[in-house]
Amino acid sequence: MTSDWLIYQGLSEPHDGIARLPPPPPWRAFDGEPAGPPPPVPGLDSASTRRLGTAQGRFAAHGPRDELELINAALYLRRPLLITGDPGTGKSTLAHSLAYELGLGRVLQWPIVSRSSLRDGLYQYDAIGRLQDSQLAGRTDTGIGRYLRLGPLGTALLPAERPRVLLIDELDKGDIDLPNDLLNVLEEGEFSIPELVRSRQEDDGRTVTVLTDDGTFATVAEGHVRCRAFPVVVMTSNDERDFPAPLLRRCIHLDMRTPGADRLAAMVQAHFGNASADENDDMIQRFLSASPGGLRAADQLLNAIYLTQHSAQEEPVSRERLADLLMRPLGPGRP
Repeated sequence: MTSDWLIYQGLSEPHDGIARLPPPPPWRAFDGEPAGPPPPVPGLDSASTRRLGTAQGRFAAHGPRDELELINAALYLRRPLLITGDPGTGKSTLAHSLAYELGLGRVLQWPIVSRSSLRDGLYQYDAIGRLQDSQLAGRTDTGIGRYLRLGPLGTALLPAERPRVLLIDELDKGDIDLPNDLLNVLEEGEFSIPELVRSRQEDDGRTVTVLTDDGTFATVAEGHVRCRAFPVVVMTSNDERDFPAPLLRRCIHLDMRTPGADRLAAMVQAHFGNASADENDDMIQRFLSASPGGLRAADQLLNAIYLTQHSAQEEPVSRERLADLLMRPLGPGRP
C-alpha cells in the first residue's frame, strides 16, 4: 500500500492526485501570468500508447519504493528528475506513465543528439522564410509570430495552472556544453526570445501569437516566457558521460535498476493482456537468467514473446531457440 503523500503511485489508472500537490517551496515558486487564454493541452498521443500498452500505465507498477519516493520528491520540490541506467530499463517510459496517471496530457519530447542546442529546445525562428515572404509581398511587416515556433522546452515553460511533462531524452548524447546551458532555464523557469524583444522595441508590439510544439497557438508578452507551474522535467541518460555538479545539484537523481520479475510481468501484461504474464512466465524467467551480468533490454523480451506467439506452438524447442536468439545480451552490464 502506498502512502498518502505519494502523488504519483505507479498505478495503471489515471487520477486527479496532482490536485493534492501542495504549493512549491518558496525558492521554487514561479509567478508567470498567461498573456492570453492558455492553449488546449492535447491528450496522450501514439508515442505514449506504444510505450504504455493496452493496459496503459502498468509498466510503471511494481517499482521499488525508493524509486517512487524519488519521483515524488521531484514533483514536490519542482526539480528536474535525472534518470540514469542501462538502455531498455524504462527511463523514457516513466515520463509517459507520469503524464498518463496524473492527467497532464501529451508528453513534450526533446530527443537529444550531438547537434542539439538550448535554442532548439526553446524556440525556432525562420528568418529566411520571413525575408522571402517580405520580398514576395513587397513589404517589411510580415508578422514575426508566423515565423516562430516554441520547442518542447519552450512550450513546457508556458504559464499554466498545471504542469506539462517534458522528456529530455538521452541528455548524455548532447554537446558537452548543453547541460551547462540548461542550468539557468531550469533554475529560473523562464527565457526571452530576442527576436520578439527587438520587434517590441521597434514596432511597439506588446503581444505576439506563436505556434507551440503541440501545434496550437500561444500568446507571448514582451518577448518573455515565464512558467507558473514548473514542468515535470524527466531527463534520461545512459551513463555515457558524467554531468557537471551544478546540474546535478538542481536535479533529483534516480538510478533506474534493471526490471525484476514483477515489473517485467507488468510490462508483459500491459502489452499482451491480463493472462499473458502467467502464460509467458517461462519467457520472463529465461530473460532474467540468460547470461548473468550481460546487458539486455526489456523490449527484447516483448519482441521474443510476440514472435514466439506466432511460431509453431507444437515445437517448443524451436520456440525456445527463437527466444534465445532474440534475447542475447547486447553487451556487458554496469558493475
